[in-house]
Amino acid sequence: MKVVPAFSVVAIPLMTGALLACGPAAAADEDAARALARENNCFKCHALKKEKDGPSWIKVAEKYRGKPDSQERLVTHLTSGEMAKFPDGHEEKHKIIQTDPSNDTAQVKNLVDWLLSLQ
Repeated sequence: MKVVPAFSVVAIPLMTGALLACGPAAAADEDAARALARENNCFKCHALKKEKDGPSWIKVAEKYRGKPDSQERLVTHLTSGEMAKFPDGHEEKHKIIQTDPSNDTAQVKNLVDWLLSLQ
């Protein structure tokens, strides 16, 4: 009979659970993110997988995922009106995302978190 130390019987499952809970602070609310994108007509220029006037959101996720400032960078892009380059080479100011003023930062961050989660 093999004797298993009490530490491994109790601590390992607890540590495993803690590690799983340490993922993203909160999973993105996909329904709210899609609703915000629809309200702001984002699907006019972007699609989930297909290239349109703007890059697919899968490509955006691939470009920014894992970079330390990705959320900040994308939130700035969506809220500042900075220039966006189109496939034909011309540039226009990116539309500023309109949100509920009482919750604007959280809504945009949720949209960005959802975009970054896309595979």
